[in-house]
Amino acid sequence: MVKYNTKPVVNLCWLRRDLRLHDQAALYHALKAGQPVVPVFVFDTHILDDLEDKADRRVCFIHQALETMQQQLTAMGATLDVFHGAPEAAFEHWTTRYTVGAVFTNHDYEPYARQRDTAIAALLKDKGINFHAYKDQVIFEKNEVLKDNGDPYTIFTPYSKRWLATLQPFHYKSYPVERYAKYWYQQEPLKIPSLKTLGFTAVKTTFPAAGFPEKIITRYDQTRDIPAIQGTSRLGVHLRFGTISIRELVKKALDDNATFLKELIWREFFQMILWHFPKVEHASFKQEYDRIPWRNNAAEFERWCQGETGYPIVDAGMRELNATGFMHNRVRMITASFLTKHLLIDWRWGEAYFAAKLLDYDLASNNGNWQWAAGCGCDAAPYFRVFNPSLQTQKFDKELRYIRQWVPELDEFSYPKPMVEHEMARKRALEVYGKALAR
Repeated sequence: MVKYNTKPVVNLCWLRRDLRLHDQAALYHALKAGQPVVPVFVFDTHILDDLEDKADRRVCFIHQALETMQQQLTAMGATLDVFHGAPEAAFEHWTTRYTVGAVFTNHDYEPYARQRDTAIAALLKDKGINFHAYKDQVIFEKNEVLKDNGDPYTIFTPYSKRWLATLQPFHYKSYPVERYAKYWYQQEPLKIPSLKTLGFTAVKTTFPAAGFPEKIITRYDQTRDIPAIQGTSRLGVHLRFGTISIRELVKKALDDNATFLKELIWREFFQMILWHFPKVEHASFKQEYDRIPWRNNAAEFERWCQGETGYPIVDAGMRELNATGFMHNRVRMITASFLTKHLLIDWRWGEAYFAAKLLDYDLASNNGNWQWAAGCGCDAAPYFRVFNPSLQTQKFDKELRYIRQWVPELDEFSYPKPMVEHEMARKRALEVYGKALAR
């Protein structure tokens, strides 16, 4: 008796840092190919198993984003197919469930992602399945913005000038995904694994809205450094997980605020640095900075983590981070400078703590900004620039509105004295850095 293959013939669109159905490059190309498309997602245990906090806000954000997409797909008769496990196991499962013609996805530039995608492409090739990847999370990637001699930029200002000179309207033109909606594969909704099934618990958090905050962006250059007000976009988490389109954001920033656009270019600069210099994930961009004999006092690090340094602006930032998963951009610089310069603790300790806590954690930006603060990164602040927390407070939180929100016991005897005196710490940092870099 002849057995006929009854598996549906489809293309898969593998979602990762692009959790939206609008203006999404891989989805556009998958649907345009003309074969029924199933969008798939992997709750990757290689990543999830390393998360110690089982109430991780980012897992909750991803889960919520997938639920939103599922509602939109269900309205069109389609569904997400979500797998919990290793990516290799996911594709073994999907290629058993479906007859897969091709897999479409968007580029990811982090070292683990590059290794993962190489492995999956090889697995699919062995099965005779094509693997197509596209640019989506940035305007310019890899080798698209280089010096005249073909080398990557390592200084931001000339990079940003070339970035702007290269930019043309087609670079931020939206992908009309909706035009090809008839090619969604029609099937009953598949269940998304619950947070409990994933080994996580829900967090009572109101996530920032994904919409473009026009009033904030219009005045961004005037308000972005004031932590007591909502003067920043809070769009970092949406850029991280692709629930908003970078193309639409750049298009609006071009019209509304050059300073905000510059921040988006910084984001791409750090993505470019990570791509060309993947060593920065674990090592200083400026290799000589790895000679610094960090003090790495564990007790002092813990006080910094808990916001008990006796420096109110530093403590407010750390407490905000611990309570909400967010820290104001200006305060991130102050807390990072304090850890690396005042306490002489390895920037990698602070980077890892932010990586565990930040809702908008992104390897390229987090790494780039920590190395900037420590002085060891590309185009970093010079090592002899040591933020004075008191002067930073005078300049950006003079009325102590932000500080009192997070350090209510500021005027009480219970609030700790400064754990280190600023001028002594500054001189110590200059001496330690100077000797290490002179060798």
